[in-house]
Amino acid sequence: MTKTILVIGTFDTKADELDYLIGRILSQGGKVLTMDVSVLGDPPQPVDVTKHEVTAAVGETIDGLIALGEEGEAFEKMSAGAALMTRRLYDAGRFDGMIALGGTMGTDLALDCAQALPIGVPKYIVSTVAGSPLIAAERMAADVQFILWAGGLYGLNPLCKSSLSQAAGAVLGAAKSVEPPNFDRPVIGMTSLGSSCLKYMKRLHPELSARGYDVAVFHTTGMGGMAFERLAAEGAFACVMDFSLQELVNVLHGSLVSAGSDRLSGAGRSGTPQMVAAGASDILDLAGWQEIPERFAERPFHQHNRLIKNVAFNAEERSTLAREIVDRLAKAAGPTQYFLPKQGIEEWDKPGEPAHDPEGLRAFVAASQEAAAERIQMTTLDCHINDDAFCEAVLAQLDTWVAEGLVPAGVTD
Repeated sequence: MTKTILVIGTFDTKADELDYLIGRILSQGGKVLTMDVSVLGDPPQPVDVTKHEVTAAVGETIDGLIALGEEGEAFEKMSAGAALMTRRLYDAGRFDGMIALGGTMGTDLALDCAQALPIGVPKYIVSTVAGSPLIAAERMAADVQFILWAGGLYGLNPLCKSSLSQAAGAVLGAAKSVEPPNFDRPVIGMTSLGSSCLKYMKRLHPELSARGYDVAVFHTTGMGGMAFERLAAEGAFACVMDFSLQELVNVLHGSLVSAGSDRLSGAGRSGTPQMVAAGASDILDLAGWQEIPERFAERPFHQHNRLIKNVAFNAEERSTLAREIVDRLAKAAGPTQYFLPKQGIEEWDKPGEPAHDPEGLRAFVAASQEAAAERIQMTTLDCHINDDAFCEAVLAQLDTWVAEGLVPAGVTD
């Protein structure tokens, strides 16, 4: 059960904080592997992986980085070397979990290191900007863990020690208890906004499980879509069922509730067979504290909770979205099937519900059909996305792809 933790940081400026963190890991029976990512200074004590080894990994030298005269450019190259070294060390079996600490510079580098590791490897970042909108969704590994570093900008103090001691226990405990993903059965990646707004997962999950698949459902409120896209781009899924596209709407209209600018492209890049429907794409998510943009000021508004609120789209905006969806799907390298349920795309757009907008829905359907012609495979369904008929069409398509050898058959007992 002895586990080794890779500790990454600038050992020239944060030696005291890093030494304290290392001491807490060692005191709990763990081992450490240290990586220095300093540029200007030298660590007061020896480290296992020096900054010279880190820069050499990308064909650079410390003197060369200093000569650049730009700290941002220099640290970006250091980040590239650190990420490469992190993966090399992991592949060599040198450590079981990773932890890095820092301010904006250290966090920037740590994000690259975390992305270099497979899902299931504990990866912790102790950061003074944890949870900040400064950190773009596409920079985060699918299972990275953040700890806000209270009072940690410079020097040890009781607040700083509290954060670091918890972080030490978290990463070592995770390394001891983690159950790495077991892919004995093919995994289907599915998106949904929730079980009340979008209900298909309640029907599809047991049906897919019975067919011998594991089903990973991602909550499309920014971070969920980020993780979904990352894994889809890596080819982690046997098939994708991307039926909630609200995050694409959000990024196109400037919402902070974003999964990144590459939403609806990961499966296409990896060639993973994908089924897509525009669930919940008729409303814009905004952070609960975010000001409603002026152009949406007179729109129907819903305060979901203190974290998130919604405004509605008009017919023109929905038509533009329809074309954008088709444009992105048309670039896919693998099998793609786009489902267009003509009677609605989320529970609250049904007749009598607050988001009911027949004109907007008709515009979306018409624009989708026009844009899809001769560009992508699209099936128009005379049903609502939450109807059984939608799920039956999805399952029929999966069975067809399995029969054609495009999707591996499930593994049943």
